[in-house]
Amino acid sequence: MLKILIPTLMLMPMIMTTKAKWLWPTTLLHSLLIALVSLTWLKNLGETGWSHLNPLMATDPLSTPLLVLTCWLLPLMILASQAHMASEPMGRQRLYIILLTSLQLFLIMAFSATEMIMFYIMFEATLIPTLILITRWGNQTERLNAGTYFLFYTLAGSLPLLVALLWLQNNAGSLSLLILLYSDPLQTSIYAHKLWWAACMLAFLVKMPLYGMHLWLPKAHVEAPVAGSMILAAVLLKLGGYGMMRMLVMLEPLTKELSYPFIILALWGVIMTGSICLRQTDLKSLIAYSSVSHMGLVVGGILIQTPWGFTGALILMIAHGLTSSALFCLANTNYERTHSRTMVLARGLQMALPLMTAWWFIASLANLALPPLPNLMGELMIITSLFSWSWWTLALTGTGTLITAGYSLYMFLMTQRGPLPAHILTLEPSHSREHLLMTLHLLPLLLLTLKPELIWGWSV
Repeated sequence: MLKILIPTLMLMPMIMTTKAKWLWPTTLLHSLLIALVSLTWLKNLGETGWSHLNPLMATDPLSTPLLVLTCWLLPLMILASQAHMASEPMGRQRLYIILLTSLQLFLIMAFSATEMIMFYIMFEATLIPTLILITRWGNQTERLNAGTYFLFYTLAGSLPLLVALLWLQNNAGSLSLLILLYSDPLQTSIYAHKLWWAACMLAFLVKMPLYGMHLWLPKAHVEAPVAGSMILAAVLLKLGGYGMMRMLVMLEPLTKELSYPFIILALWGVIMTGSICLRQTDLKSLIAYSSVSHMGLVVGGILIQTPWGFTGALILMIAHGLTSSALFCLANTNYERTHSRTMVLARGLQMALPLMTAWWFIASLANLALPPLPNLMGELMIITSLFSWSWWTLALTGTGTLITAGYSLYMFLMTQRGPLPAHILTLEPSHSREHLLMTLHLLPLLLLTLKPELIWGWSV
Protein backbone atom coordinates (compact mmCIF):
# COMPACT_ATOMS: atom_id res chain seq x y z
CA MET A 1 0.00 0.00 0.00
CA LEU A 2 2.70 2.44 1.06
CA LYS A 3 4.67 2.03 -2.17
CA ILE A 4 1.78 3.87 -3.87
CA LEU A 5 0.69 6.20 -1.05
CA ILE A 6 4.14 7.61 -0.21
CA PRO A 7 5.05 8.51 -3.84
CA THR A 8 1.58 10.11 -4.21
CA LEU A 9 2.20 12.15 -1.04
CA MET A 10 5.68 13.14 -2.25
CA LEU A 11 4.13 14.48 -5.45
CA MET A 12 2.94 17.48 -3.42
CA PRO A 13 6.34 18.86 -2.30
CA MET A 14 7.62 18.12 -5.80
CA ILE A 15 4.83 20.20 -7.37
CA MET A 16 5.59 23.11 -5.03
CA THR A 17 9.36 23.12 -5.63
CA THR A 18 9.73 22.23 -9.33
CA LYS A 19 10.80 24.99 -11.73
CA ALA A 20 7.95 26.44 -13.78
CA LYS A 21 9.03 25.05 -17.16
CA TRP A 22 9.42 21.50 -15.79
CA LEU A 23 6.24 21.45 -13.69
CA TRP A 24 3.93 19.61 -16.13
CA PRO A 25 6.47 17.10 -17.56
CA THR A 26 7.81 16.04 -14.13
CA THR A 27 4.38 15.64 -12.50
CA LEU A 28 3.17 13.70 -15.54
CA LEU A 29 6.16 11.35 -15.42
CA HIS A 30 5.94 10.88 -11.66
CA SER A 31 2.19 10.14 -11.73
CA LEU A 32 2.63 7.79 -14.70
CA LEU A 33 5.25 5.83 -12.73
CA ILE A 34 2.81 5.57 -9.79
CA ALA A 35 0.13 4.31 -12.23
CA LEU A 36 2.48 1.67 -13.63
CA VAL A 37 3.54 0.48 -10.16
CA SER A 38 -0.16 0.25 -9.18
CA LEU A 39 -0.60 -2.46 -11.84
CA THR A 40 1.22 -4.83 -9.45
CA TRP A 41 -1.95 -4.80 -7.31
CA LEU A 42 -3.68 -6.81 -10.02
CA LYS A 43 -1.55 -9.81 -9.06
CA ASN A 44 -3.57 -11.14 -6.15
CA LEU A 45 -1.92 -14.05 -4.37
CA GLY A 46 -4.11 -14.01 -1.25
CA GLU A 47 -5.81 -17.31 -0.42
CA THR A 48 -8.67 -15.45 1.26
CA GLY A 49 -9.09 -12.89 -1.53
CA TRP A 50 -7.49 -10.14 0.61
CA SER A 51 -3.93 -9.12 -0.14
CA HIS A 52 -1.51 -6.26 0.72
CA LEU A 53 -3.19 -6.46 4.12
CA ASN A 54 -2.32 -4.11 6.99
CA PRO A 55 -4.37 -2.91 10.03
CA LEU A 56 -6.33 -0.25 8.12
CA MET A 57 -6.00 -0.98 4.41
CA ALA A 58 -6.11 -3.94 2.06
CA THR A 59 -6.96 -4.83 -1.53
CA ASP A 60 -9.26 -7.57 -2.74
CA PRO A 61 -10.63 -8.48 -6.20
CA LEU A 62 -13.43 -5.89 -5.81
CA SER A 63 -11.31 -2.86 -4.87
CA THR A 64 -8.20 -3.60 -6.98
CA PRO A 65 -9.63 -2.64 -10.42
CA LEU A 66 -11.04 0.60 -8.97
CA LEU A 67 -7.71 1.41 -7.27
CA VAL A 68 -5.78 0.88 -10.50
CA LEU A 69 -8.32 3.02 -12.40
CA THR A 70 -7.83 5.82 -9.83
CA CYS A 71 -4.04 5.75 -10.21
CA TRP A 72 -4.30 5.51 -14.00
CA LEU A 73 -6.45 8.61 -14.20
CA LEU A 74 -4.09 11.13 -12.54
CA PRO A 75 -1.53 11.27 -15.42
CA LEU A 76 -4.45 11.44 -17.89
CA MET A 77 -5.97 14.42 -16.05
CA ILE A 78 -2.59 16.19 -16.04
CA LEU A 79 -2.23 15.55 -19.78
CA ALA A 80 -5.74 16.81 -20.51
CA SER A 81 -5.44 19.98 -18.40
CA GLN A 82 -2.12 21.24 -19.72
CA ALA A 83 -3.42 23.39 -22.58
CA HIS A 84 -6.20 25.25 -20.80
CA MET A 85 -4.07 25.88 -17.68
CA ALA A 86 -1.16 27.36 -19.66
CA SER A 87 -2.49 30.92 -19.43
CA GLU A 88 -2.98 30.79 -15.63
CA PRO A 89 -0.42 32.16 -13.13
CA MET A 90 2.11 29.60 -11.90
CA GLY A 91 0.73 29.50 -8.34
CA ARG A 92 -2.72 28.51 -9.60
CA GLN A 93 -1.27 25.82 -11.85
CA ARG A 94 0.53 24.31 -8.86
CA LEU A 95 -2.63 24.44 -6.72
CA TYR A 96 -4.62 22.76 -9.52
CA ILE A 97 -2.23 19.79 -9.72
CA ILE A 98 -2.05 19.54 -5.89
CA LEU A 99 -5.87 19.28 -5.80
CA LEU A 100 -5.81 16.46 -8.37
CA THR A 101 -3.10 14.65 -6.37
CA SER A 102 -5.03 15.02 -3.10
CA LEU A 103 -8.09 13.55 -4.82
CA GLN A 104 -6.05 10.51 -5.84
CA LEU A 105 -4.78 10.16 -2.26
CA PHE A 106 -8.31 10.27 -0.76
CA LEU A 107 -9.68 7.86 -3.37
CA ILE A 108 -6.92 5.29 -2.81
CA MET A 109 -7.60 5.39 0.93
CA ALA A 110 -11.37 5.13 0.36
CA PHE A 111 -11.17 2.11 -1.96
CA SER A 112 -8.62 0.25 0.16
CA ALA A 113 -10.09 0.99 3.62
CA THR A 114 -11.00 -2.05 5.71
CA GLU A 115 -12.69 0.10 8.39
CA MET A 116 -16.09 1.49 7.39
CA ILE A 117 -15.57 4.77 9.28
CA MET A 118 -12.30 5.37 7.45
CA PHE A 119 -14.12 4.69 4.18
CA TYR A 120 -16.80 7.20 5.19
CA ILE A 121 -14.27 9.92 6.08
CA MET A 122 -12.41 9.49 2.78
CA PHE A 123 -15.73 9.31 0.89
CA GLU A 124 -16.55 12.76 2.31
CA ALA A 125 -12.99 14.12 1.95
CA THR A 126 -13.15 13.74 -1.86
CA LEU A 127 -15.84 16.44 -1.84
CA ILE A 128 -13.44 19.23 -0.90
CA PRO A 129 -10.93 19.07 -3.81
CA THR A 130 -13.76 18.40 -6.29
CA LEU A 131 -15.75 21.36 -5.00
CA ILE A 132 -12.72 23.68 -5.32
CA LEU A 133 -12.06 22.39 -8.85
CA ILE A 134 -15.66 23.05 -9.92
CA THR A 135 -16.08 26.46 -8.28
CA ARG A 136 -12.62 27.87 -9.04
CA TRP A 137 -11.82 26.49 -12.50
CA GLY A 138 -15.30 25.97 -13.94
CA ASN A 139 -16.10 27.54 -17.30
CA GLN A 140 -19.31 29.50 -16.76
CA THR A 141 -20.81 31.69 -14.05
CA GLU A 142 -23.18 28.82 -13.18
CA ARG A 143 -20.27 27.05 -11.49
CA LEU A 144 -21.09 28.27 -7.95
CA ASN A 145 -24.63 26.97 -8.33
CA ALA A 146 -23.25 23.63 -9.59
CA GLY A 147 -20.86 23.43 -6.63
CA THR A 148 -23.69 24.10 -4.17
CA TYR A 149 -25.86 21.37 -5.74
CA PHE A 150 -22.94 18.91 -5.70
CA LEU A 151 -22.05 19.61 -2.06
CA PHE A 152 -25.54 19.61 -0.56
CA TYR A 153 -26.93 16.60 -2.46
CA THR A 154 -23.93 14.50 -1.43
CA LEU A 155 -23.82 15.75 2.18
CA ALA A 156 -27.58 15.39 2.73
CA GLY A 157 -27.40 11.83 1.36
CA SER A 158 -24.41 10.75 3.42
CA LEU A 159 -25.30 12.08 6.89
CA PRO A 160 -27.84 9.25 7.50
CA LEU A 161 -25.04 6.82 6.53
CA LEU A 162 -22.85 8.13 9.38
CA VAL A 163 -25.67 7.58 11.90
CA ALA A 164 -26.30 4.09 10.46
CA LEU A 165 -22.60 3.18 10.75
CA LEU A 166 -22.39 4.36 14.36
CA TRP A 167 -25.48 2.26 15.17
CA LEU A 168 -23.87 -0.74 13.48
CA GLN A 169 -20.67 -0.19 15.46
CA ASN A 170 -22.75 -0.18 18.64
CA ASN A 171 -24.53 -3.43 17.77
CA ALA A 172 -21.86 -5.45 15.99
CA GLY A 173 -18.92 -4.20 18.08
CA SER A 174 -16.73 -3.64 15.02
CA LEU A 175 -16.84 -1.93 11.64
CA SER A 176 -13.99 -3.87 10.06
CA LEU A 177 -14.93 -5.37 6.70
CA LEU A 178 -12.89 -8.45 7.57
CA ILE A 179 -15.12 -9.17 10.60
CA LEU A 180 -18.54 -7.80 9.60
CA LEU A 181 -18.96 -10.45 6.89
CA TYR A 182 -19.15 -13.08 9.62
CA SER A 183 -21.47 -11.24 12.01
CA ASP A 184 -25.07 -12.38 12.61
CA PRO A 185 -27.71 -11.28 10.09
CA LEU A 186 -30.01 -8.50 11.28
CA GLN A 187 -33.53 -9.04 12.47
CA THR A 188 -36.06 -7.65 10.00
CA SER A 189 -38.97 -7.35 12.39
CA ILE A 190 -38.50 -3.76 13.54
CA TYR A 191 -39.53 -0.84 11.34
CA ALA A 192 -36.35 0.99 12.42
CA HIS A 193 -34.23 -1.66 10.72
CA LYS A 194 -35.86 -0.85 7.39
CA LEU A 195 -35.07 2.84 7.95
CA TRP A 196 -31.51 1.82 8.77
CA TRP A 197 -31.25 -0.05 5.46
CA ALA A 198 -32.47 3.06 3.58
CA ALA A 199 -29.97 5.25 5.48
CA CYS A 200 -27.11 2.96 4.48
CA MET A 201 -28.11 2.94 0.82
CA LEU A 202 -29.10 6.59 0.37
CA ALA A 203 -25.57 8.03 0.40
CA PHE A 204 -24.43 5.61 -2.29
CA LEU A 205 -27.54 5.98 -4.43
CA VAL A 206 -27.11 9.78 -4.47
CA LYS A 207 -23.44 9.35 -5.38
CA MET A 208 -24.15 6.87 -8.20
CA PRO A 209 -26.54 8.78 -8.95
CA LEU A 210 -29.89 7.00 -9.00
CA TYR A 211 -32.51 8.60 -11.28
CA GLY A 212 -34.45 11.08 -9.18
CA MET A 213 -31.38 12.00 -7.12
CA HIS A 214 -29.28 12.85 -10.15
CA LEU A 215 -29.87 16.59 -10.53
CA TRP A 216 -26.45 17.54 -9.15
CA LEU A 217 -24.56 15.48 -11.73
CA PRO A 218 -25.25 17.25 -15.06
CA LYS A 219 -24.65 20.63 -13.41
CA ALA A 220 -21.37 19.53 -11.81
CA HIS A 221 -20.13 17.83 -15.01
CA VAL A 222 -21.01 20.68 -17.32
CA GLU A 223 -19.44 23.40 -15.16
CA ALA A 224 -16.31 21.48 -14.08
CA PRO A 225 -12.99 21.87 -15.91
CA VAL A 226 -11.90 18.86 -17.98
CA ALA A 227 -10.02 17.14 -15.11
CA GLY A 228 -13.03 17.65 -12.82
CA SER A 229 -15.35 16.01 -15.35
CA MET A 230 -12.91 13.14 -15.89
CA ILE A 231 -12.45 12.28 -12.21
CA LEU A 232 -16.19 12.70 -11.53
CA ALA A 233 -17.26 10.39 -14.33
CA ALA A 234 -14.45 7.86 -14.05
CA VAL A 235 -13.95 7.40 -10.31
CA LEU A 236 -16.18 9.46 -8.00
CA LEU A 237 -19.42 7.88 -9.30
CA LYS A 238 -17.82 4.47 -8.71
CA LEU A 239 -17.45 5.24 -4.99
CA GLY A 240 -21.24 4.83 -4.83
CA GLY A 241 -21.23 1.42 -6.50
CA TYR A 242 -18.27 0.23 -4.45
CA GLY A 243 -19.92 1.36 -1.20
CA MET A 244 -23.17 -0.40 -2.14
CA MET A 245 -21.34 -3.67 -2.85
CA ARG A 246 -19.55 -3.49 0.49
CA MET A 247 -22.65 -2.55 2.54
CA LEU A 248 -25.12 -4.98 0.94
CA VAL A 249 -23.15 -7.93 2.28
CA MET A 250 -23.95 -6.67 5.80
CA LEU A 251 -27.58 -5.74 5.13
CA GLU A 252 -28.83 -9.29 4.59
CA PRO A 253 -31.67 -10.31 4.46
CA LEU A 254 -33.36 -6.89 4.26
CA THR A 255 -32.38 -6.16 0.66
CA LYS A 256 -34.60 -8.92 -0.69
CA GLU A 257 -37.68 -7.04 0.57
CA LEU A 258 -36.62 -3.44 0.14
CA SER A 259 -34.76 -3.24 -3.17
CA TYR A 260 -37.76 -3.44 -5.57
CA PRO A 261 -38.54 0.30 -5.85
CA PHE A 262 -34.85 1.16 -6.29
CA ILE A 263 -34.34 -1.40 -9.06
CA ILE A 264 -37.43 -0.11 -10.89
CA LEU A 265 -36.32 3.50 -10.45
CA ALA A 266 -32.84 2.66 -11.73
CA LEU A 267 -34.14 0.90 -14.86
CA TRP A 268 -36.72 3.60 -15.51
CA GLY A 269 -33.85 6.07 -15.18
CA VAL A 270 -31.94 4.26 -17.94
CA ILE A 271 -34.79 5.01 -20.36
CA MET A 272 -35.53 8.51 -19.11
CA THR A 273 -31.96 9.82 -19.09
CA GLY A 274 -31.35 8.16 -22.47
CA SER A 275 -34.37 10.03 -23.84
CA ILE A 276 -33.01 13.28 -22.35
CA CYS A 277 -29.71 12.61 -24.17
CA LEU A 278 -31.56 12.36 -27.49
CA ARG A 279 -32.62 16.00 -27.28
CA GLN A 280 -29.51 17.55 -25.73
CA THR A 281 -27.85 20.50 -27.46
CA ASP A 282 -24.95 20.73 -25.01
CA LEU A 283 -22.18 18.18 -25.66
CA LYS A 284 -20.92 17.84 -22.06
CA SER A 285 -24.48 17.62 -20.76
CA LEU A 286 -25.19 14.74 -23.17
CA ILE A 287 -22.14 12.79 -21.92
CA ALA A 288 -23.11 13.54 -18.29
CA TYR A 289 -26.67 12.23 -18.73
CA SER A 290 -25.32 9.12 -20.47
CA SER A 291 -23.34 8.45 -17.24
CA VAL A 292 -26.59 8.48 -15.25
CA SER A 293 -28.06 6.01 -17.73
CA HIS A 294 -25.13 3.58 -17.43
CA MET A 295 -25.04 3.86 -13.65
CA GLY A 296 -28.76 2.94 -13.58
CA LEU A 297 -27.82 -0.47 -14.99
CA VAL A 298 -25.04 -0.80 -12.40
CA VAL A 299 -27.48 -0.05 -9.53
CA GLY A 300 -29.85 -2.72 -10.89
CA GLY A 301 -27.01 -5.25 -11.19
CA ILE A 302 -25.83 -4.63 -7.62
CA LEU A 303 -29.27 -4.65 -5.95
CA ILE A 304 -30.38 -8.06 -7.22
CA GLN A 305 -27.31 -9.52 -5.49
CA THR A 306 -26.33 -12.36 -7.77
CA PRO A 307 -22.67 -13.13 -8.60
CA TRP A 308 -23.37 -12.26 -12.25
CA GLY A 309 -25.01 -8.99 -11.29
CA PHE A 310 -22.04 -7.99 -9.12
CA THR A 311 -19.50 -8.98 -11.77
CA GLY A 312 -21.40 -7.17 -14.53
CA ALA A 313 -21.68 -4.07 -12.35
CA LEU A 314 -17.93 -4.00 -11.63
CA ILE A 315 -16.99 -4.59 -15.29
CA LEU A 316 -19.39 -1.88 -16.45
CA MET A 317 -18.05 0.56 -13.83
CA ILE A 318 -14.46 0.12 -15.02
CA ALA A 319 -15.38 0.20 -18.72
CA HIS A 320 -17.63 3.23 -18.25
CA GLY A 321 -14.87 4.99 -16.29
CA LEU A 322 -12.47 4.80 -19.21
CA THR A 323 -15.10 5.48 -21.91
CA SER A 324 -16.81 8.51 -20.37
CA SER A 325 -13.48 10.01 -19.36
CA ALA A 326 -12.34 9.66 -23.00
CA LEU A 327 -15.55 11.33 -24.20
CA PHE A 328 -15.05 14.26 -21.82
CA CYS A 329 -11.49 14.66 -23.12
CA LEU A 330 -12.79 14.74 -26.70
CA ALA A 331 -15.48 17.26 -25.77
CA ASN A 332 -12.72 19.37 -24.21
CA THR A 333 -10.59 19.27 -27.39
CA ASN A 334 -13.64 20.62 -29.25
CA TYR A 335 -14.22 23.27 -26.60
CA GLU A 336 -10.59 24.44 -26.70
CA ARG A 337 -10.88 25.05 -30.44
CA THR A 338 -14.41 26.39 -30.88
CA HIS A 339 -15.05 27.80 -27.33
CA SER A 340 -18.57 26.42 -27.44
CA ARG A 341 -20.20 23.26 -26.10
CA THR A 342 -23.26 23.66 -28.32
CA MET A 343 -23.23 20.84 -30.88
CA VAL A 344 -24.97 22.83 -33.62
CA LEU A 345 -22.17 25.41 -33.65
CA ALA A 346 -19.29 22.95 -33.86
CA ARG A 347 -20.14 20.22 -36.34
CA GLY A 348 -18.62 18.66 -39.43
CA LEU A 349 -15.22 18.46 -37.77
CA GLN A 350 -14.25 15.38 -39.78
CA MET A 351 -13.32 17.73 -42.62
CA ALA A 352 -10.86 19.62 -40.43
CA LEU A 353 -9.57 17.01 -37.93
CA PRO A 354 -9.94 13.54 -39.50
CA LEU A 355 -7.73 11.74 -36.95
CA MET A 356 -9.75 13.16 -34.06
CA THR A 357 -12.84 11.77 -35.79
CA ALA A 358 -11.32 8.28 -35.55
CA TRP A 359 -11.03 8.72 -31.77
CA TRP A 360 -14.59 10.06 -31.58
CA PHE A 361 -15.80 7.03 -33.53
CA ILE A 362 -14.06 4.50 -31.25
CA ALA A 363 -15.22 6.28 -28.07
CA SER A 364 -18.84 6.55 -29.33
CA LEU A 365 -18.87 2.84 -30.21
CA ALA A 366 -17.45 1.99 -26.78
CA ASN A 367 -20.23 4.08 -25.21
CA LEU A 368 -22.94 2.14 -27.05
CA ALA A 369 -21.21 -1.17 -26.12
CA LEU A 370 -19.57 -2.59 -29.23
CA PRO A 371 -19.16 -6.39 -29.07
CA PRO A 372 -15.58 -7.20 -28.03
CA LEU A 373 -15.35 -4.37 -25.47
CA PRO A 374 -15.86 -4.80 -21.69
CA ASN A 375 -18.81 -2.34 -21.90
CA LEU A 376 -20.85 -5.00 -23.68
CA MET A 377 -19.61 -7.72 -21.36
CA GLY A 378 -20.81 -5.78 -18.31
CA GLU A 379 -24.14 -4.79 -19.86
CA LEU A 380 -24.89 -8.34 -21.02
CA MET A 381 -24.12 -9.82 -17.62
CA ILE A 382 -26.37 -7.28 -15.87
CA ILE A 383 -29.21 -7.71 -18.41
CA THR A 384 -28.98 -11.52 -18.15
CA SER A 385 -29.02 -11.48 -14.34
CA LEU A 386 -31.92 -9.00 -14.30
CA PHE A 387 -33.80 -11.18 -16.80
CA SER A 388 -33.40 -14.27 -14.60
CA TRP A 389 -34.67 -12.19 -11.63
CA SER A 390 -37.77 -11.01 -13.52
CA TRP A 391 -38.23 -11.28 -17.27
CA TRP A 392 -40.24 -8.04 -17.31
CA THR A 393 -36.98 -6.13 -16.90
CA LEU A 394 -36.10 -7.04 -20.50
CA ALA A 395 -38.58 -4.44 -21.77
CA LEU A 396 -36.80 -1.69 -19.80
CA THR A 397 -33.20 -2.78 -20.39
CA GLY A 398 -33.84 -3.52 -24.09
CA THR A 399 -35.37 -0.11 -24.68
CA GLY A 400 -32.52 1.46 -22.71
CA THR A 401 -29.80 -0.14 -24.84
CA LEU A 402 -31.63 0.87 -28.02
CA ILE A 403 -31.81 4.50 -26.89
CA THR A 404 -28.12 4.36 -25.85
CA ALA A 405 -27.17 3.36 -29.40
CA GLY A 406 -29.39 6.18 -30.71
CA TYR A 407 -27.83 9.00 -28.71
CA SER A 408 -24.25 7.72 -29.15
CA LEU A 409 -24.68 7.82 -32.93
CA TYR A 410 -26.50 11.17 -32.70
CA MET A 411 -23.54 12.60 -30.77
CA PHE A 412 -21.02 11.28 -33.30
CA LEU A 413 -22.95 12.40 -36.39
CA MET A 414 -23.76 15.79 -34.92
CA THR A 415 -20.16 16.67 -34.03
CA GLN A 416 -18.25 15.02 -36.88
CA ARG A 417 -20.31 14.59 -40.06
CA GLY A 418 -21.64 17.11 -42.56
CA PRO A 419 -20.07 20.33 -43.89
CA LEU A 420 -18.04 22.67 -41.67
CA PRO A 421 -20.12 25.67 -40.52
CA ALA A 422 -19.22 28.97 -42.22
CA HIS A 423 -18.19 30.67 -38.97
CA ILE A 424 -15.33 28.21 -38.32
CA LEU A 425 -12.44 29.82 -40.18
CA THR A 426 -9.34 28.69 -38.29
CA LEU A 427 -8.93 25.51 -36.29
CA GLU A 428 -5.83 24.52 -34.37
CA PRO A 429 -4.53 21.14 -35.58
CA SER A 430 -4.74 18.21 -33.18
CA HIS A 431 -1.65 17.74 -31.01
CA SER A 432 0.25 14.56 -30.24
CA ARG A 433 -0.54 15.24 -26.54
CA GLU A 434 -4.24 14.75 -27.34
CA HIS A 435 -3.61 11.59 -29.35
CA LEU A 436 -1.50 10.16 -26.52
CA LEU A 437 -4.31 10.99 -24.09
CA MET A 438 -6.89 9.15 -26.17
CA THR A 439 -4.54 6.17 -26.66
CA LEU A 440 -4.05 5.87 -22.89
CA HIS A 441 -7.83 5.85 -22.43
CA LEU A 442 -8.87 3.43 -25.15
CA LEU A 443 -5.87 1.06 -25.19
CA PRO A 444 -6.58 -0.31 -21.66
CA LEU A 445 -10.22 -0.73 -22.70
CA LEU A 446 -9.18 -2.83 -25.70
CA LEU A 447 -6.57 -4.79 -23.72
CA LEU A 448 -9.15 -5.70 -21.05
CA THR A 449 -11.01 -7.72 -23.69
CA LEU A 450 -7.99 -10.07 -23.73
CA LYS A 451 -7.90 -10.63 -19.95
CA PRO A 452 -11.29 -9.68 -18.49
CA GLU A 453 -10.80 -11.73 -15.30
CA LEU A 454 -8.76 -8.80 -13.92
CA ILE A 455 -12.03 -6.88 -13.47
CA TRP A 456 -14.41 -9.76 -12.67
CA GLY A 457 -14.32 -9.11 -8.93
CA TRP A 458 -15.47 -11.83 -6.57
CA SER A 459 -16.77 -14.19 -9.23
CA VAL A 460 -13.39 -15.39 -10.49
